[in-house]
Amino acid sequence: MTRVFNFSAGPAALPEPVLKRAAEEMLDWHGSGMSVMEMSHRGKEFISIHAKAEADLRELLAIPANYKVLFLQGGAIAENAIVPMNMLRGKTSADYIDTGEWSKKSIKEAKKYAAINVAASSAATGYDRVPARAEWKLDPNAAYVHICSNETIGGVEYHFTPEVGDVPLVADMSSSILSRPVDVSKYGLIYGGAQKNIGPAGLTIVIVRDDLIGQPHPALPSAFDYQLQAEADSMLNTPPTYAIYIAGLVFEWLKDRGGLSAMEAHNRRKAAVLYDHLDASTFYRSPVQRADRSLMNVPFKLKDESLDGAFLKGAEARGMLQLKGHRAVGGMRASIYNAMPIEGVQALVAYMKDFEAQHG
Repeated sequence: MTRVFNFSAGPAALPEPVLKRAAEEMLDWHGSGMSVMEMSHRGKEFISIHAKAEADLRELLAIPANYKVLFLQGGAIAENAIVPMNMLRGKTSADYIDTGEWSKKSIKEAKKYAAINVAASSAATGYDRVPARAEWKLDPNAAYVHICSNETIGGVEYHFTPEVGDVPLVADMSSSILSRPVDVSKYGLIYGGAQKNIGPAGLTIVIVRDDLIGQPHPALPSAFDYQLQAEADSMLNTPPTYAIYIAGLVFEWLKDRGGLSAMEAHNRRKAAVLYDHLDASTFYRSPVQRADRSLMNVPFKLKDESLDGAFLKGAEARGMLQLKGHRAVGGMRASIYNAMPIEGVQALVAYMKDFEAQHG
């Protein structure tokens, strides 16, 4: 069997030890005689899987006791509506920071439920950075301040936690969660789809401070009411059981690797290999300012964009897939999440050098 280097932005590569263990347990989980996919979410077997997954996630992120951890469905796209419907809590406005395509989607959806103040934006410079905190024009009466911690499409990442006063900070961390330590206590709410650094598509993680739930929009469906889901231990409706199981295996893998500090060091080494080459080359370029470059998603462009097709074809021939950039920005994108080994990035850079030698 030959495994490729999968640079997909999501659904993304999973750690091989996790895939192998899932395969071993597919027909019979721990002597139960059942696959996890066949288990009742109310049965003791799955309850134990769920409880361990939550405990391990809490340990990895050092989540304080006054935060609820919810395993939900709908992805970050659904959370764009679910967040304001839960977090407005009687207020009528919220602040959003616009750093790229995913911020734009969040803003567009939230406008259906509240007056949205775009407190800062890097649109004028082509979303090449995170706006400096001094540029933000925040409303002290806003229900919350929303950021996208890592723009999967544009490759812009917050390398700091912004101070926003007493207003709760909300972050879409879909493509950066678990890539490095985070001080959860500085956020009112963290959410993200699992299909990048956590597990398969279908699972959404929500981490929310418990004093911020309980006053939902009257039209909010019960399945997306944070308080109701917290009271039901994320089982108000049938949860995405198999995705939670795989996420739990990923959490164990991360702990075995030394936790999030060790993973951050690993991710910084990988990113440096690729960015160092981009900065040394005139054939390729990174569109993101150095201080705000993502450790997870690295967009880059060829000097001659007419060579894009040939570049992708050659990469595929070498077993490197999903390098085409998002249609919104074009070019290339290498997503190098936790599960991507440094060998994959080294292979990509070696290919980039060969391609430049042939076409430069």
